[in-house]
Parts: sequence; structure tokens; C-alpha cells
Amino acid sequence: MTPSVCVVVPTRGDRPAQLREAVESALSQDYPGSLSVLVVADGVAPAHVDVPASVHVLPNTRTPGLPGARNTGIAACDTDLVAFCDDDDLWLPGKLAAQVRALHDRGGAFASCGIEVEYVGEQGRRVPRLAGRDWVTVDDLVRSRMVMVHSSTFLFERGALWADETAPHGQNEDWDLALRAAKRRPITYVDRPLVRVRWGASHYVARWADRIAGLDWMLARHPELAVDPRGAARVYGQLAFGHAALGHRREATRWAFRALATRPGEPRAPIALAVAAGLISAPTVLSALHRRGHGI
Repeated sequence: MTPSVCVVVPTRGDRPAQLREAVESALSQDYPGSLSVLVVADGVAPAHVDVPASVHVLPNTRTPGLPGARNTGIAACDTDLVAFCDDDDLWLPGKLAAQVRALHDRGGAFASCGIEVEYVGEQGRRVPRLAGRDWVTVDDLVRSRMVMVHSSTFLFERGALWADETAPHGQNEDWDLALRAAKRRPITYVDRPLVRVRWGASHYVARWADRIAGLDWMLARHPELAVDPRGAARVYGQLAFGHAALGHRREATRWAFRALATRPGEPRAPIALAVAAGLISAPTVLSALHRRGHGI
């Protein structure tokens, strides 16, 4: 029997055109089973959210922010499977069918897939990001954030997992969710770009204090992140860059040297030191990285 699927789309209501595109990309999936889309309005009245009449809109009744909105949606679903799609992303044709087929054929309770990154402001330039594997393990997610294991690719059994509403400002709650899923069983992965992720429009793109708080939260919540030298140095390098972007030279330097001590080849450390010294700006670094489909 083909499982039923509900797609949860959280929104603040401030990206109406992109929201409609996201909803339509889910509704237009060629999927033989029951498919519904549920939009959760976070901090905005549902009446102000413009979506097709067939789409139900709920207010976020839990903690304000992305994790609470997602959990509101999960709680309202009565389907076999739940999927996420951010309101500025798009599902590409065949996404849902490929993931459901992979879950059936290979087993598993949580699926992801490849993405193509489209940098806002450079429409038409898209960079595929693939994992090069059929499964994603805890070790994979500790060693690397694996941006291709993106929240808009998530498909999982309803009731199996919930977003953690203690994530500061919603930072890294998707990484945390993927790690918790992988700790139960490796994530079933479809290594094709089936979701288009738009970078540059995120609500979090320049909120460095929030990013720092989110990384501190992850280190406290998942101690294994500090064990793998490559993964630990990456997080320390990101902390160094965040502090450098805020002008915190002492903290940036401390984290940069900790990153280098953990893994001498960590590339984020010298970049953070250059930003801290005023040799280059954080936006310039991010712009160059985003054009290649990467982040810091």
C-alpha cells in the first residue's frame, strides 16, 4: 500500500511568492498515494497567508520559531509519513516518489536526497550538492554538516521524531534532527538533486550571534562532535568566523587557534583570522562561497 504523506511548510508570511511556489512544487508531485500540504503560520495570522484553497493553514501553537512551527505541523498530520519543505525552497519533479521507493526498497524510517543550490541574485546558476552514497550515518554527520542533508529533503515516519524546540533561535535544529535520526538507523539517501535550495534569502543568513549560540548548543547536545578531529575543527572554525564577523577579535582568535590545534589544515581558521584582522569582510567571504554552492 502506498503510504500517505503530509508536507509541512512553516512560514512567517513574508515571502508570499516563494511560499506559493514551494506549495505548488509539493502539490504537483506525481505521486500515487494520498498527498496533502499543511502550512504553519509562525508569527502571522493564517488569514494573511495566501495559498491554494486546498491547502490548510494553521497557526503555530507551540514555541515561536521554526522548530515549534514544524512540531505544530507534525502534530496536526494524520498521514503515514511527514515531509518538510521550507517556504523558500522547491521540490523538483520525482522527489517524493523516489524517496518513498527508496524507503520501501532499502528499508528505513527517515529519508533525504541531493539538492541543487540556487544563489539568490544569480538566478540560473545552480550548483548540485550530492553525498555520493546511499546511506548517511552518524559518523558522516559528525565529520561534516552535509548541507545536502537539508531540512527540505526530510521525509520520515510520523511520530518517530520531533524538532527540538530548545534550539536557540531555531539554529541547527535540522542538523540535530538528522543526527538523532541517524543514531537510530542510517538515513536512506537518494543521491540525485531533487530539491532546489535558495541561498541568500534565509532569515538566519547574517545573524551571527544566533549562529554562535546554535553551534554552542550542538556541542553541548552532541558531545561526539568534539571527538572527530575533522568535524570538531570545522565547528571551531565556524565559531571563529562568527565571532570575527561580529568584531570579537579575541574570541575569533581563540577559536581559530583551537581549530588549527585540532586539525592543522582546517581552512576556516585562517579565513576567520583574516576577517578578524579586517583584511576581508565576512559578507565578501560568504558571497564567494555561495557562488560555489558552499557556506562557511
